Formats: sequence, C-alpha cells, structure tokens
Amino acid sequence: MKFDRSLLSGSTRLLVLALLAEGDCYGYQIIRTLARRSEEVFAFQEGTLYPVLHKLEQDGCVRSYEKESEGRRRRYYTLTGRGRKQLEEEKAQWRAFQWAVDRVIGGEAYGLA
Repeated sequence: MKFDRSLLSGSTRLLVLALLAEGDCYGYQIIRTLARRSEEVFAFQEGTLYPVLHKLEQDGCVRSYEKESEGRRRRYYTLTGRGRKQLEEEKAQWRAFQWAVDRVIGGEAYGLA
C-alpha cells in the first residue's frame, strides 16, 4: 500500500529518536532499520534523514561522533538526556493524536456515530 508522504512528516523525529534510544547508529543504519521494521513503509532518502538529524543535534537532542566501523569512518548519532525527554514528549503527543484519530475513524465503536 502506498502512503501519503504528509502522514510521515510529523513523525520522522519520533521515529529517529526512538531508534537512537535503543543505541547509537549511523545515518544509513537508521535508514535501513526504519525500512526493515516498517516493511518498507518508512523508506527514507538521505536527503530526508540528515536534515532531521542535524536539527536534532542543533536542538541538543542528539550528539554525533566519528568512529571506525567495518573499515570505514562513520558518523554515529547518540541520544542525549534532552533527547530522551523529547522522545517521551513526542511519544505522549503521538498517543494522544492516535487516540483522537481512532475515536473519529472508529466512531461507531465508541457510540459516537
């Protein structure tokens, strides 16, 4: 099923923060993990991901560092304390949004129709 890209735009930060909460990652690793876990629904291009990572870094939510991996120098991203707080806030917002959408699209199940 094809998805409207606008559905994804508001959740990109949440997805990236959630992955980084599991451990440090480099950019391509984030792209592949999101695609694999979402069965290719979240198929980001580098031009989508890196501006998000740079903004998160500017906001103090992530920190980057370079490290040798598989014979290559890679830039890894790690979640900061501020990033963990931001993740919790964004999860709460997502749950409230999801609840509200479910109430609207499933109105009959809630006796609201």
